[in-house]
Amino acid sequence: MNVLIIGASRGIGLEFVRQYRADKAQVTATARSDEGLQALRELGSTALQLDVASTESASRLGWQIEGAAFDVAIVVAGVYGPRTHGLQPPTEADFDAVMHTNVLGPMRVIPQIADALAPNAKLAVLSSRMGSIGSRSSASGWLYRASKAAVNSVLKDASIVLQGKATCVSFHPGWVRTDMGGAGADLEVDASVRHMRRVLAGLTPADNGRFFDHDGTPIAW
Repeated sequence: MNVLIIGASRGIGLEFVRQYRADKAQVTATARSDEGLQALRELGSTALQLDVASTESASRLGWQIEGAAFDVAIVVAGVYGPRTHGLQPPTEADFDAVMHTNVLGPMRVIPQIADALAPNAKLAVLSSRMGSIGSRSSASGWLYRASKAAVNSVLKDASIVLQGKATCVSFHPGWVRTDMGGAGADLEVDASVRHMRRVLAGLTPADNGRFFDHDGTPIAW
């Protein structure tokens, strides 16, 4: 199996690399820092420097993965931003940082990934249940929520364009004990990734354009 992980220097992305490499998959993974790149190389993956929030950096991805024929591609890179609990307007700097990473980043890299997919590939974007409008009952972190609702729209559009070539899905990874999720989260990162890998392995073309919890439970857009 040939796998691409975008945003793999830590947390969920790094665990995807670790688990796929343990199963002897060929893995290409990206990180921003030299330390992150070194960690990926130590796991036996091909490490590429990439900052999805940078126009220049993102523009270099396409030629680096040209002809790779990935069976699975997962866009993990994301940030949370300010932890608000009401209608507190974000600063322009916070808005730009979150939206550039969580929305513009995938819009930059997905078209390049699409050209490097194998036939019948699986393409996933890590979103969040917080981005669901249909199941929403809280307004905490509303900038993050807006960004994840937007990236769900990006994924849905990708699923329309790539129908017949790839099965495209959005994932809620669960509330995971990572730097973003915090120590009080209820799911270990290895379990979250193991569940999502199982769902990915079982996807069929009929699942194209769907939004799933880490365990495969459908989530309302």
